[in-house]
Amino acid sequence: MTMQGERAAESSVERLLAGYRRLEDVPDELIGSDGAIRPVWTDLIGALADMETDELSARMARGDQYLRDAGVFYRHYGPQDTVERDWPLSHMPLLIDENEWNGIAEGLIQRADLLEQVVADLYGPNRLVADGHLPAPLVAGNKEWLRPLVGVTPRSGHFLHFLAFDIGRGPDGDWWVLGDRTQAPSGAGFALENRIATARIYSDIFSRLNVERLAGFFRDFRDTLLDLRQSDDSRVAILTPGLHNDTYFEHAYIARYLGFMLLEGEDLTVRDGRLMVRTVAGLSPVSVLLRRLDANWSDPLELNEASRLGTPGMVGAIRSGSVTMVNALGSGVLETRALLAFLPRISEALTGERLKLPNIATWWCGQSREREHVKANAARMTIGDAFATGLPFDLDELSVVGGAMSGEGKGAVEAWIDANATRLVGQEAVTLSTAPAFVDGMLVPRPMSLRLFLARTHDGWRIMPGGFARIGHSTDTPELAMQRGGSVADVWMVKSGPVDQDTMLTQPVAPFVRSQPGVLPSRSADNLFWLGRYVERSETMIRLTRAYHVRLAETAWPDAPLLSDLAGYLVLFGNEPDGSFTESIRTALDSASTSASNVRDRFSLDGWLALTDIDKTIHRIASTATPGDDLARGMGVLLRKLSGFSGLVHENMYRFTGWRFLSIGRALERAIAMTNLLARYADPAAPDGAFDLALEVGDSAMSHRRRYAVATNRETIIDLLAIDPLNPRSIVHQFDQLREHFGYLPGAERHRPTTELQRVMLKTHAALATHTAETLDTDALREVGADIAALSGELDRTYFR
Repeated sequence: MTMQGERAAESSVERLLAGYRRLEDVPDELIGSDGAIRPVWTDLIGALADMETDELSARMARGDQYLRDAGVFYRHYGPQDTVERDWPLSHMPLLIDENEWNGIAEGLIQRADLLEQVVADLYGPNRLVADGHLPAPLVAGNKEWLRPLVGVTPRSGHFLHFLAFDIGRGPDGDWWVLGDRTQAPSGAGFALENRIATARIYSDIFSRLNVERLAGFFRDFRDTLLDLRQSDDSRVAILTPGLHNDTYFEHAYIARYLGFMLLEGEDLTVRDGRLMVRTVAGLSPVSVLLRRLDANWSDPLELNEASRLGTPGMVGAIRSGSVTMVNALGSGVLETRALLAFLPRISEALTGERLKLPNIATWWCGQSREREHVKANAARMTIGDAFATGLPFDLDELSVVGGAMSGEGKGAVEAWIDANATRLVGQEAVTLSTAPAFVDGMLVPRPMSLRLFLARTHDGWRIMPGGFARIGHSTDTPELAMQRGGSVADVWMVKSGPVDQDTMLTQPVAPFVRSQPGVLPSRSADNLFWLGRYVERSETMIRLTRAYHVRLAETAWPDAPLLSDLAGYLVLFGNEPDGSFTESIRTALDSASTSASNVRDRFSLDGWLALTDIDKTIHRIASTATPGDDLARGMGVLLRKLSGFSGLVHENMYRFTGWRFLSIGRALERAIAMTNLLARYADPAAPDGAFDLALEVGDSAMSHRRRYAVATNRETIIDLLAIDPLNPRSIVHQFDQLREHFGYLPGAERHRPTTELQRVMLKTHAALATHTAETLDTDALREVGADIAALSGELDRTYFR
């Protein structure tokens, strides 16, 4: 580069960093103590400096759009309600060079081994308490120390398999451990999504910066879990609290990424000491469970009896050695804030080594000398709950910052400490290093902490070569939390040379054999079945509503006999008699979205986006469109989008058992809707125009014109919409579809006796097929409707319950 070019580059970097001012006495990740940009950042900052403002904004928008399309969200818990919010991506990644990263990894692996020894002792010989290295009250009084698990050795031989650590850089420039995450560490899935979004923003830069890939870490962890199974026919599963958990998106994402089942407590049962999943084919063994549910909620028999999230007998299955829990129940005791005060001494006692990564200075007030130290230095500390598991700056109702209580003096604080000594710890006030973040298009320094992940593999602990950084909303450290406006950045571990192009694929060691489709949990089948029903119900409601508003636009007379009757019919579906009749559509689509959310791990991204778009469309139409022509057009738009969704699912979904249940739900709902429609509008006493209405709602007007040379009459309507097997809208066609799908369900194999479900279906199908257009009157249609309801109930009893 010429001298003129170098000066131009320097000038562009100066413009980029014009608002960046390193805070006094605070280390900065971008700017070194000498005032120069750290070498690991040079290429990225140079590339950003060459971009125009519009280009940079477009890149950021691309990353944000990816996260919205992928449905990445977190739940914000407010004082009144809980809302889903977009994932708060910080568009500036955090860069760490390979040498510094290796030092962090070495310290965290040492800490992981230490924590394994500590938890093994707490549930085993308990020598740490006996030898005076750990006060007994911190164990016995800790709700995360689970007495039913004492003496239980994990089947795998290890208590800990997956860990997360929150670390930060202190004023001296060294890294500290702020907290250990051993209970059910969260965030690895979000780190993956952060990586994808950030790589899209900086795709050209990312590819040339030698950033270590994440896939190899997850591949090794997945393969290790698979090898922990008792047999090849047993399963690895992820246990989630369910849809309303704040990190449910991550649970579903990781389940898809690793290829494991996502289960809730109700999906599991214990039989003869073995953990089993309820599937549509019967009970199937689960021998490895990656737990995202807090331990105390996992078994209402031996742990928290109020739990509705766990599985009765879970602890018994663990005790019998039939299942490996990742991580072991009771490992959450290691997250206790007060334990940080004793880990340095415990490390020297157990390993003869000092901690390579020290944790934040902590003093337990249950010891007299430490209590006096906290009281004397309270102004420089955060004093809080000894048994809490949050970070030092995650304040709770028991926290006191800076030695002052609201409206009270120093004496009140000291008296409070004395009165609650065993329940309190003092921790050194945290001043974290700053990292660059974009605010209003400008780079500014913001406090940050890192969350990093370790997984136990065949070769020992392996650190994820990345993670995520929590970036503060302001210069105050407590503003790191997302609940308080903080954001999350990708972490790039930059190597000095080329990186391996790791993927989730493993090298084959044997000839290829096509694997059998996985088992389908009964709850997933139930949700897929109802997803099919709700989508079909939405279509029926849309067609009925459109028919009403088309006729209203043509006559402008809502009291016309057919319009009045149709309005009354729409009210039966839960609509308000206000003239718009969109409530039932919104209800059905909301229910469809809930069912899809419950099987998010089995639902494609395109399908999810299409369903989300439909849900947004109906809410927009319902709030803006007016009765008549306006709403009729809106229903047409909605119908076309819903048809696109149905086609997407039908054409792209693998024909496994889940697709069968989805299709069964659609066919059953269509048969019910058509039966009810014909019973009302093919009745001889129906208002004038009812036959044409039935054809329109049944989407068969064109077929009728081609099939019949006569005018519309009851016989032609019944023939086409009820008993014509070539009409995909007819009732008998739905039964043809049901018979085919039922033949592929578990237990319906040809060599087996006919099931009760098959008998009910064949009986109803035969009764319908033997009718003619003349004999299938309104009473007969109502009988068919009752038979279909019985068929749905038998399906529920056979596969879902």
